[in-house]
Amino acid sequence: MPDDASSSNSHPSADRPSSSQATDGSAVAHTSSLGRLRDLVLDTVAHHLPESSEEDPVIEEPPKRTGSYAQWLPVLRALPWILGALFGLSFAWDFPGVTVSVAGYSIVLEDLLRYTTVSGLIGFGTNWLAITMLFRPRKERPILGQGLVPSQRERVAYRLAQAVSDELINKRIIMEKIRESGLAAQYRDLLVAVAGDVVTDDEVRHELKILLRGVLRDVLSTPSVQDRIADFTAEQMEQNAEGLPGVALRTYRLFGEDDFQERLREATRRLPEAIDPLLDEMNPVLDRLPAYLDRHGTTIEEILTELILRLVDTLDVQRIVFENVRAYDEQQLEMLLRRTTNEQLNYIKYLGAVLGIIGGLIIWAPAAALAVVTTLGLTIYAVDEALFRAR
Repeated sequence: MPDDASSSNSHPSADRPSSSQATDGSAVAHTSSLGRLRDLVLDTVAHHLPESSEEDPVIEEPPKRTGSYAQWLPVLRALPWILGALFGLSFAWDFPGVTVSVAGYSIVLEDLLRYTTVSGLIGFGTNWLAITMLFRPRKERPILGQGLVPSQRERVAYRLAQAVSDELINKRIIMEKIRESGLAAQYRDLLVAVAGDVVTDDEVRHELKILLRGVLRDVLSTPSVQDRIADFTAEQMEQNAEGLPGVALRTYRLFGEDDFQERLREATRRLPEAIDPLLDEMNPVLDRLPAYLDRHGTTIEEILTELILRLVDTLDVQRIVFENVRAYDEQQLEMLLRRTTNEQLNYIKYLGAVLGIIGGLIIWAPAAALAVVTTLGLTIYAVDEALFRAR
């Protein structure tokens, strides 16, 4: 018999779920209800948001302005190779003994190839070296050192971030654009419209009640919470009971404190069961919410504006740009700069060969070459200035 009794008494405790299991099950139920409520709210909000146009970019890329130099770039690319070939030819033949007469002047052409080709190759080589040294070597070398941009990567990032934050986008500019765009007013109207649809949706109300019911029951079923409610109630009754009722309460507690505490504890234990009538009172409150928000639209707009401005005030544009650029490695930084300047850098590089040829002509025949180059340069400048003023 004792064994039977002990075994029969052990079954209920074995079958009864532990408090941790009950807590886990309640947490799962709350999470599920919260997930359904979130999906319903997001679905309602999605109907009010503007459709995103991913196909067409907000800002179209401007057309690329190639300029007249782009037409000559393919020819200029071949110029160093032509100069190299002519320089090699100059060792075998360089107008030996050839003389030409121009406007009564005799010009000796000997050494013309060597002067012009060497000067042209030097002009190209120095420009190529200067542009290459901007980016190479990417890593610091014992003798060759490091390219200008990679070696100053931190400084380039800082200066770029400073220029962007000072001139292009900063807190002052952002705040001005927010005020000009009426963003707060747009979101105020959106908030009122969304709130109206959300709180009048029957499914949302149902899920909200389920969630609140579960949370409140769990909280009010906790012994520590019940004890705090009972202690707070007893304290408030003691403080607010005056006159004859106060005397009666204190007398009752003097002779029946245990009964008083037990009645309070019993009342707090019944609180979880009294939630449903309280939740039913939510419907009138939710019905009045859209009209309340609409009446206080100006206040909502002021609050939204203040929140947006405070959010903007926390942004450090310079630090954001600096940290993003600093995170680039040497190759990424080079590609960032070359992306918009590569064609112009190539033009400058090959143009050095043309200027070198002109320099070679001046070395070969200083007086005549200077006269021709000066006259040609002034003529080109005068024509360009006239065309510019005529536009």
